[in-house]
Amino acid sequence: MGEVKLSGPLFDGRAKRVTAQMADEAGEAIADQGVNDVRQIVALAAHHRTGNYESHVVTDRAGADRVVNDSGIIYGPWLEGVASRNTRSRFKGFAAFRRTAQRLQDRAVVIAEPAVRKRMGQLR
Repeated sequence: MGEVKLSGPLFDGRAKRVTAQMADEAGEAIADQGVNDVRQIVALAAHHRTGNYESHVVTDRAGADRVVNDSGIIYGPWLEGVASRNTRSRFKGFAAFRRTAQRLQDRAVVIAEPAVRKRMGQLR
């Protein structure tokens, strides 16, 4: 009988490590774009901006995931448009996080592509 020798990244454990790094870098790129998008929406929509709210929009890690949030700033729900106060006022919010989530859903593959391409060479 002949002998079969298996080698390469799939068999020596490199593939698991490389794909984990790839996913981590792709997630970070998508989250960074999310922070930029939220900040841009607020900056363009706010009439009297100070930059305080935008400076509180950050990315936090939740296990392997990234979460874009406004650091729990007290008036964040009002600016987003989800506070009870929005139902009683003319200001319905910027919906920056909702709009950003929709945008990222459409563009995630394109945003993640550089991270994937960077690591693909390590899988040969």
